[in-house]
Amino acid sequence: MTTGLLLSGGMDSIAIAFWKKPAVAFTVDYGQLPGPAEIRAASAVCADLKIEHRIIRVDLRALGSGDLAGTPALGIAGIPEWWPFRNQMLVTLAAMQGITLGVDCLLIGTLRTDGAHADGTREFVSAMNILLQCQEGAMLLEAPAINWTATELVRVSGVPMEILAWAHSCHMSEYACGFCRGCRKHYETFEGLGVTPY
Repeated sequence: MTTGLLLSGGMDSIAIAFWKKPAVAFTVDYGQLPGPAEIRAASAVCADLKIEHRIIRVDLRALGSGDLAGTPALGIAGIPEWWPFRNQMLVTLAAMQGITLGVDCLLIGTLRTDGAHADGTREFVSAMNILLQCQEGAMLLEAPAINWTATELVRVSGVPMEILAWAHSCHMSEYACGFCRGCRKHYETFEGLGVTPY
């Protein structure tokens, strides 16, 4: 089986990259504000772990909303970083690239605590898996960390702190703002591990 990973450059996907050692990782630059930093983090991890790294670039800025887009969140958004149908788009784009490389299992970094997003639930992962399975190539979609929190995933994965330190979690900027939900989760994860990140 040839495994691919959606690698955002955040803590969760970096931990999964170290743990699962996929053949190829996909980082999607879709116009999100932190995109350049996410690409730098993901590229550094792939170089260190000797994982083939594919960067997919599509300009979807006109379709974004919330913190990741630098615009007001839509009224239906439950949380400030919500970008309409983002995980559906990311899975689709990674699958489109992956199928040309022989990938038959795609991994995403969904955690137990991602249920604040409709596309961060078991139901979403299951539905997207069914969708991919009924198309040519019958690619599997798996969320290997869906039973864990970020702190639990880091512990299970065994990812060294020097690799995890490359993670970029900010939702609002190429440089960590320190205040958004992504930055807060980043700091809280390190605190849960008993580590002072900086």
